[in-house]
Amino acid sequence: MPLELLPFAERLTRWQRSHGRHDLPWQVADPYRVWLSEIMLQQTQVAMVIPYYQRFTESFPDVASLAAAPLDEVLAHWAGLGYYTRARNLHAAAGKVMSAFAGSFPATAAEMETLPGVGRSTAAAIAGFCFAERSPILDGNVKRVLARWAGVAGFPGEKKVEQQLWALAEALLPEHAADMPAYTQGMMDLGATLCTRSKPRCQACPLREDCRAHIEGRQAELPTRKPRKAIPERQTVMLLLEHEGRLLLERRPPTGIWGGLWSLPEAASAAEVQLLCRQRFGLDVALAETLPALVHTFTHFRLTITPLRLRVTAEQHRGADADLAWLRRSEALKAGIPTPVRKLLQAKARPQGELFEQ
Repeated sequence: MPLELLPFAERLTRWQRSHGRHDLPWQVADPYRVWLSEIMLQQTQVAMVIPYYQRFTESFPDVASLAAAPLDEVLAHWAGLGYYTRARNLHAAAGKVMSAFAGSFPATAAEMETLPGVGRSTAAAIAGFCFAERSPILDGNVKRVLARWAGVAGFPGEKKVEQQLWALAEALLPEHAADMPAYTQGMMDLGATLCTRSKPRCQACPLREDCRAHIEGRQAELPTRKPRKAIPERQTVMLLLEHEGRLLLERRPPTGIWGGLWSLPEAASAAEVQLLCRQRFGLDVALAETLPALVHTFTHFRLTITPLRLRVTAEQHRGADADLAWLRRSEALKAGIPTPVRKLLQAKARPQGELFEQ
């Protein structure tokens, strides 16, 4: 039978087995490694994920080693990937696998959804790849494929449209469970390599014969884009507090932006720096230099950072604080720190000299 006359799922699985991706490092029948890759790939491209995945699995080769690791060490391995709640959830989920599942990764999507940070699509992907469970996935790539193929209008992030896509994804599953690994990978591969946001390669697509977007020339308008909103602007002042060749880092709260990471102390404005340093850290400081502003863009806002280089001129004796650390640059760069802080610490020496000791 010609390929174009076969059912949707059969066309996709045949295409994946012949033309899909087969050399990704997480394409193994190990639910721990598939889970790790699925979490890393949320909001992050494959090319960026691969080196992080390889370093992560070298340090934490199984769920037991991840659960046993200090959270700071996990965050340090994650630094640069962004969306740090993912790393905290990974660590918490590993702990739950050890305590609630006797160290064996759960074998059904329903059980996987009880783990922190594992939603319906992620659980279905792991279950499909590792246990051939017939459960649909619906990540960004799959939403685009289904919206174009079925001509589903409306922003996929809207609940009504998403429910329509979930129903479609469920209806299109292959009949035989043995096809689920290839089918699940095929859905991902098609969206990543052919049915891309711009310039889709429709002539190479196994679904083109009955794809509504291709037939009607609507590839550019489907899926419907999210309504645009102005990106809010925020400002902060980051303090590079130097003392005896070390720099002060402060652990951020466990939730929110950069939750749990070590970062530079912050002030709302330069005017409050002296008082803040005295009250929060027991330090008297003098301004050494105002460094060039740094702009960092998050998903929902843009942050302009004004870095101030400060010298400690006097200090009051205070008890130990587990959320504060004086570190040399080499030590700070090994910690779990946000990307803009890493950029500041990696900056070349300025005319006035190194920021602090190596």
